[in-house]
Amino acid sequence: MERWHDLGTYCQETFGHKLFRVPLDGGFSCPNRDGTLNTGGCIFCDEGGSGDFAIHYDGSLLKEDDLSYNHQNAGAGNYIGYFQAYTSTYGPVDKLQKLFEGALSDPLFAGISIGTRPDCLGDDVCALLGHLKHKYPDKFIWIELGLQTMHDDTAAFIHRGYSLPVFDEAVKNMHALHIPVIVHLILGLLHENEDMVLQTIAHMNEMHVDGVKLQLLQYLRNTALGMMYEDDVPGLWHLGEADYVHLVCQCLGHLDPSIVIHRLTGDPVHEMLIGPVWALDKRHVLNAIRHEMKQEQLVQGCLISKGGNDDE
Repeated sequence: MERWHDLGTYCQETFGHKLFRVPLDGGFSCPNRDGTLNTGGCIFCDEGGSGDFAIHYDGSLLKEDDLSYNHQNAGAGNYIGYFQAYTSTYGPVDKLQKLFEGALSDPLFAGISIGTRPDCLGDDVCALLGHLKHKYPDKFIWIELGLQTMHDDTAAFIHRGYSLPVFDEAVKNMHALHIPVIVHLILGLLHENEDMVLQTIAHMNEMHVDGVKLQLLQYLRNTALGMMYEDDVPGLWHLGEADYVHLVCQCLGHLDPSIVIHRLTGDPVHEMLIGPVWALDKRHVLNAIRHEMKQEQLVQGCLISKGGNDDE
């Protein structure tokens, strides 16, 4: 057993078996790229909209042979249709309905997880999600939101394009629909110290989110942040492995134990990664986190004060 509420255990306890994500690209764009908000996207986001390994998806039934990989022939019902690329609720509702219903009706998938922005969950999208939840009661629907940080100054620097209250409202709307919310957070953002990161973690507790993904800030080729790094813009830095491991352990210690941990580090593409290069050895990073959690006798939530607030 891990010292945190890991996704594998959650799936085993909830569904009776592990589930494996299949990244899907529904052909969406992003308001932070098409000129609605901005044209460059978030400064860390690559040209593939974080969907570099995603399968082009048009709503048709998939076969296991269609997958770019499989997990030892896990079989029908053991996969999550993960709408990963760009903003997967940013489009006409009829397109969203076709794609989401296609995946929910596919026996390959136990459910779907939709990666999107909180400012792209309007009333029409919420109505569709509520309809799908009732139409497919034997399948789950998760929403994944890229918050990265609760701090608006940092959000402005990374060109996120929305304020914290927009996120808070989206989470409340999803909770009203009984749709779990998974939040993406980046550790190592410029100008953020440990206290600021733990403030974001405390906000996750306050908002009663259902899951989090922790991600190291990576400098990737052909991103605004990567070009800044290659141009030696003053003030840029990245976390060392030991500092990242320590920060992850502190986040876990301050995170409500009911929140499911979907990720503790990323899977950088070797050819795209500028730094930090130690992030390429994911297994080593995860083992280092396990070691420090055990060494420091930490378990998820153990650093939360009895009053419900962080003890900093």
